[in-house]
Order: sequence, then structure tokens, then C-alpha cells
Amino acid sequence: MGSVTVGIDIGTTSVKAVAADAAGTIVSRARIPHELRAPDPDTFEHDANAAWVEGVLAAWDAVGRHHDVAGITVSAMVPSLCGVDAHGQPVTPGLLYGDSRGRGVGAGDTVEGEIIGFARALRDLPGVEALWPAQAVANHALCGVGAIDTSTAMTMAPLFTGTGWDPSLMASLGLSADQLPAFVPGTDPIGDRDGIAVSGGTIDALAEQTVAGATRPGDVMVICGTTLIPWALTTEWTEIDGLWTIPFSVPGLIAVGGASNAGGLFIDHVRRLTGDPDQSSVLEVGPGDRPIWLPYIRGERTPFHDPTRRAQLLHVGVDHGPEAVLAAAYDAAAFVVRHHLDLARPALDDAGSAPTRIVATGGGTQSVAWMQALADVTALPVDVAAQPEGAALGAAFTSRLTAGIEQDHTAGRAWSRTSHRVEPRPDHVDAADTRYAHFREAIEP
Repeated sequence: MGSVTVGIDIGTTSVKAVAADAAGTIVSRARIPHELRAPDPDTFEHDANAAWVEGVLAAWDAVGRHHDVAGITVSAMVPSLCGVDAHGQPVTPGLLYGDSRGRGVGAGDTVEGEIIGFARALRDLPGVEALWPAQAVANHALCGVGAIDTSTAMTMAPLFTGTGWDPSLMASLGLSADQLPAFVPGTDPIGDRDGIAVSGGTIDALAEQTVAGATRPGDVMVICGTTLIPWALTTEWTEIDGLWTIPFSVPGLIAVGGASNAGGLFIDHVRRLTGDPDQSSVLEVGPGDRPIWLPYIRGERTPFHDPTRRAQLLHVGVDHGPEAVLAAAYDAAAFVVRHHLDLARPALDDAGSAPTRIVATGGGTQSVAWMQALADVTALPVDVAAQPEGAALGAAFTSRLTAGIEQDHTAGRAWSRTSHRVEPRPDHVDAADTRYAHFREAIEP
């Protein structure tokens, strides 16, 4: 059996892939950029062939060719959907979370509504024979089988009921079960590529959970990717208006949080606007010497579920240069995390799960200014994951389950690595409290 496993993560702006050995050490990595089509606040899509097929195959070739590989798993952002032809080739754009074609269906702008809207937008386009999410398209490219795992299928609810495709919804959409991807339970294989087991795939956020190192009540896992995803860990199921509650990958733990557009999608936009000042100069901006961003450049997901919100820059002074404006953007991303925690805090406190530290993962962890802002704004220490490709690494661990090397996800904890800890700066904490109060006042409906 192969000595390494491969994880491939289809992200919003690139495909990342890693090959990892039994100890979770990355022995090969690749990043294949692709275009995000977002010319206006209503459009959010990929060229599905370029990103979900060609990007995945290029990433596989880059990390898999020199190793004895036991298994392959693809993770991807959710929800996503494209139309494929009879040969499993994409013939439509790949629609992504937040695209307006998923709005107005179901209960607000949630995952449940989006997939139905996507299906209606794509089903009658020329050449469409089936509707598949990114994982199914990538899996077909790798092994000839357009299937997904049940966790990915669950993000297609209510079309997926937990046990199968809903007959009444399929009928209302004019679809049959063979026009939707096959699905397999858990980490079961769907096929092979040259004798290498290929799994049904997984969700990027679930893959991140497996190897991030957030393992106990009071931990707050923050995925700093194109999407900003904060998860506060607790032992009791609780539902908070506007937030999401899900089982966490660690047995006995529940995650409360959500997904925000205030991550890399927003920060990279501000970096371009400001000319991307050096990180050290951003860190030198004084604690009170910066404006306040409302970071909603294309609406907001949790907790507002409002696609009409737009960004604003407040409290701007003549002394604020590019460094201060970018520092304020990192603050805004951290304000969003703090807002999620504040909404959940009464329930967290009641469960004895008050936040004690942040475990940060994702590509944004490479920004020292972002990590420092996260510590200063929340007044919590931030343990930074050693590997920014957390979803790809978690997918590589999933490949070990598919290959039969491991028996459950708990062993993935041994793959977590912390690069360093970022402590809050006391003088910046006090100033951030004042700005956060202004932020909360400005964002209230």
C-alpha cells in the first residue's frame, strides 16, 4: 500500500493539493490558481472545467506523480453546482455560494435555498444532462465516477433528505435521480485512479476541522480563507438566531458559528485598493489611529443573511494613509469573529465553554497583521496552524480512512501543528474595544 495520501482542495480562488506521510508531514504541495468570476455583487462563479477539472488534474499531477500514493480525496467549498453533459464534462459555469441565482428559494439565503435556485438556473441550459457539485465533477475527472460523500450531499438539502434525493423536489425541478450525483456513506471509496482509492470527497470546512487542533470546549476555530468561518466549540447543542450549529469532528463537541464574506474576499479587495502596504508597516499603525470598515462588499452571510449590504469606511481622517486603511480591514475581519462570539456567548457561558483561545487556519494565517488583529480585537491568544493548506491536509487524512489505513477521524488530531502563538497587545485591546462598539452600532439593522 502507498506510503502517502493526497488531499486536493477546490477553493474559491485556487486548487491546493498536498501529499502527506503517515505523521501528517507534507512531502509535496501545489497551488493552481483559477479565476473567480465576480464582476458584480450578483455573480459568483467558476469556469467549472478550468477550476474543477483542469485545476484538479494539474494539482494531482504536481503532488502525486513522485510518490507511492494510497488514496485521494477532494474537498471543496459549498454549495456549488454546474451542469454536465452525458460524459460528465461541465457545460455551464460552476455556481458558488452567494450567487444571486440561488436567492429567493427556501428559508432566506441559506445553503438550503441556494441549491434549489442553482438547479432551476442550470437545468434547462444547452447540453445539460445532469447537475453536479464541484466534488462530483472533480471525482469524475480523477476516476470516471461522478459521486459524492454524504456530508457533501447534506449541503444539497432539502434536495437531499439524509437518505436520498427527495422525489417531490426532483419532480418539481423536472429531474430524475440519475441526473444528480451518486453518493456513498462517509469515507467509502467511489472508484480508483490507477489502483489508488478515490473517496467520495468532503467539505472544506470539515476537512479543516480534522487537522486544525481545535479539540476542547472554549476553543474557537477560525478559518481565514476567502470565506471567514468562525466556530466556537461547546458541549451542548444550542441554536442562535442568525448562526449555524453543527456537530464538530471531535466526538462530544458542537460548533456554533457561521460563514462571512469578511475574509480574504474582502481583505484582498482592500489590499488592492491600498496598494498592499508591507505587513510590518501595517503592524506599526497606532492602536487608535485607524478608521472603521463595515466589510460587506457583496452582502453578508451569517448572522445577517443579507445580500444587499455593502461596505462602508467610517471615521476616516486626513491622517489615515493606506496602512491605516488596511489595518482597519484586518480589524473588521476580527470584529466579525467577535460579533459571532458575542451572539453565542450567553449559551457558551451557560455550557462552561467560554472562549479561551483561537485556533487559526487557512491561507490568511500567512498575514501577520491579520493574526495580530484577531488577537487584539478578541483579546484572545491565537494559535496559528503551521500549514495554511488545512483543507487539503484534512482531505489527505480522509484519504487514509478511505484506503483503510485509519479507522476514524480522531487520529487526525495528531496531524495538527501550531506554528506560533500571537498574544493580544494590551494597549491595542483597549482601543479595539472602542472601535468595536462603533462597529456594532453601525451594523445593526
